[in-house]
Amino acid sequence: MKQVKRAALYAGLLALALLIWWPLWFIVMGIFLPADELTALLGPVFGEGAGYARWFLLPSWPTLASLAELLLDTPEFFAVFWNSCKQAFPQALGQLIVGAPAAWAFARLRFPGRRALFGVYVVLMLLPFQVTMVPSYLVLNRLNLMDTVWAVILPGIFSTYPVFIMTRGFEAIPKSVIEAAELDGAGQFTIFLRLGLPMNLSGLISAFVLGFLEAWGAVEQPMTFLESAENWPLTLYLPQVVLDNLGLSMAASFIALMPALLIFLFGQRYLEQGILQGAVKE
Repeated sequence: MKQVKRAALYAGLLALALLIWWPLWFIVMGIFLPADELTALLGPVFGEGAGYARWFLLPSWPTLASLAELLLDTPEFFAVFWNSCKQAFPQALGQLIVGAPAAWAFARLRFPGRRALFGVYVVLMLLPFQVTMVPSYLVLNRLNLMDTVWAVILPGIFSTYPVFIMTRGFEAIPKSVIEAAELDGAGQFTIFLRLGLPMNLSGLISAFVLGFLEAWGAVEQPMTFLESAENWPLTLYLPQVVLDNLGLSMAASFIALMPALLIFLFGQRYLEQGILQGAVKE
């Protein structure tokens, strides 16, 4: 009976894994499909032809024409890819520079109003972008930063979610280690640099990974604060899908997925450690 239940569980997990992996498989196979075959299979989705859309697990005549066209004949793709890099990496790094000292203060310093201020951080973390959109727009417009990369970078740098993640990591550092450093005459800044940051490496990398993934996939912020198409990131470029360049769009989607996937795979172990570390009580 236990073996039957275990087999059913494995079958269910396998079916769920296949369901999750299907969109990626769909994109990868779409890269290798010829343009006429893509049109025949997905034409009904775009109102071209009658019947229903179809899809094959493997292409009948694999080709790299779409990928070659994207890499060799589509310079605007490289421009928007670079725009995404300029907006995502500074946000993720800036969140560490700004958020790590704040997280250390919440975790290790005792000052009046600490709990109330941290509660404000949690509330701001839970607020959706639609609530903060108008204040951010007014501030950025007053600073003449609208339609620049800084209109996306600066609000992202001062996000409160990385502070919450790193605070839990700093709180997990044994109190005895901090007290020993204080007995040796180390100040708070020295303890933060030489003990806090190295011992909370998993929390820092977790915050960087999550911040990068959020910035790389952001849609509403660039759509609201960027007017010129020359400043658009990949998230605003990819939705311009039409039937004539469907293969090109799939190739662009696959390449756009690679940085986020590589960053996640690099930080997956640290992300798991950061989550577990944040659950440890002193």
